[in-house]
Amino acid sequence: MSFKLINQSAWHRKQYFTHYTETVPCTYSMTIDLDITGFLQTLKRRNFKFYPAIIHAIARTVNQYEEFRMAFDPEDNLGVFELMHPAYTIFHQDDETFSSIWTEYHESLVVFYQSYLKDIAQFSTNKDLFAKPHLPENAFHISSIPWLSFLGFNLNLPQSGDYLLPIFTLGKYHEQNAKTLLPISIQVHHAVCDGFHLSRFVQSLQTFINDPLP
Repeated sequence: MSFKLINQSAWHRKQYFTHYTETVPCTYSMTIDLDITGFLQTLKRRNFKFYPAIIHAIARTVNQYEEFRMAFDPEDNLGVFELMHPAYTIFHQDDETFSSIWTEYHESLVVFYQSYLKDIAQFSTNKDLFAKPHLPENAFHISSIPWLSFLGFNLNLPQSGDYLLPIFTLGKYHEQNAKTLLPISIQVHHAVCDGFHLSRFVQSLQTFINDPLP
């Protein structure tokens, strides 16, 4: 795991970082609809399941931008992870609880998909909150609420000043104007991610979804 330290004294975001971690600690979320019409058609033709494919698309976009890979190390040094792995929730129907599993990221959807299937086969019956052990520090979280299509979603993190990584929440996709739309809420820390960066992230995510299997 590579973690590149940031020299805050020479960092172009120093005043923003200080303001949004000390003066006005601030996280925010944005909920948007992704157009997954073509994405679903591609997955159906290739016999891929939706959930691991959308997890991969999100992880692929996270790994494209430093703003979504910033964190503090155990000594409270600010830095950027070279690579991030997705941790995602699964639902246990019998007792209505959930667990989190993580899968090692790979740029190839085909390779990642196979790793996902292995992790699900091995850990999906574990009822622990964190079903797969050894969650790495360079992991970010994705959760899913596939029973409800929402217009907005916000996590309340009262002590969020030290948590800089993004959090993603997926809803139930739905049909609108001949398109299939997926609501996704993205929670970020304003100290490292502004509206411009989040907008660019969403645009890139949509691009990856439009062409998931080059």
